[in-house]
Amino acid sequence: MASGNAIRGSRVGAGPMGEAERGESAPRSRISFWCANKHETRPSFAAEAVIPETWDCPRCGFPAGQDEDNPPAPSRNEPYKTHLAYVRERRTDADGEAILAEALAKLRGEI
Repeated sequence: MASGNAIRGSRVGAGPMGEAERGESAPRSRISFWCANKHETRPSFAAEAVIPETWDCPRCGFPAGQDEDNPPAPSRNEPYKTHLAYVRERRTDADGEAILAEALAKLRGEI
């Protein structure tokens, strides 16, 4: 059952606004961008705005360019590396064995 409050959820001055109240909108141009997955994106730019070379595809996140036949290549993301992977880049197996032997000797009270 309705509470009888017809303006619930609205604010003062709310109502249909047209061009007369808002003023004229700036001239716009829609530019097509294509990503490597052939997704087309058509963002709207102001007529005097500088158009960027690439635009991020909202569907897949790859960079998109204005040339449909030659889109920019997706950026290569390096996989997540664990701490152990970084240690193995810096140390050889022989270094690891020496560090382990030293640590075990300390624990056993030999040093």
